[in-house]
Amino acid sequence: MLMRTDPFRELDRLAQQLMGPGTWSRPSAMPMDAYREGDEYVVAFDLPGVSADAIDIDVERNMLTVKAERRPVAKADDVQMELSERPLGVFSRQIVLADTLDTERIKADYDAGVLTLRIPIAERAKPRRISVGVGSGQKEISG
Repeated sequence: MLMRTDPFRELDRLAQQLMGPGTWSRPSAMPMDAYREGDEYVVAFDLPGVSADAIDIDVERNMLTVKAERRPVAKADDVQMELSERPLGVFSRQIVLADTLDTERIKADYDAGVLTLRIPIAERAKPRRISVGVGSGQKEISG
């Protein structure tokens, strides 16, 4: 079997233990992907184990903020934890959105621990044709 090793995994785990879980005043980062798909900008955040009601999405001017909280699972009194690597606490990410995106029509979906935001490209930012008048005739150029 092929095993992938990460030389910084233990260092990351140790740093997480020393700093403790993320809090609302000092949240931990969450991994994300961002790409353009047709006329939409797509941003996907990994939030495994977070319930949909624990996710908060805000847009103020061009600043998109996503916050989420992973709470501990209730355990019986006789349970003794042997290993705990899954981080708990508050996670947050802020992204500055370009003026070319339509922040009024953002769609959010949460499925299988992945929050996906779809942000449409604003109509004013899409390429369009402009006709140029020359004397009595007109020519079209693409822009």
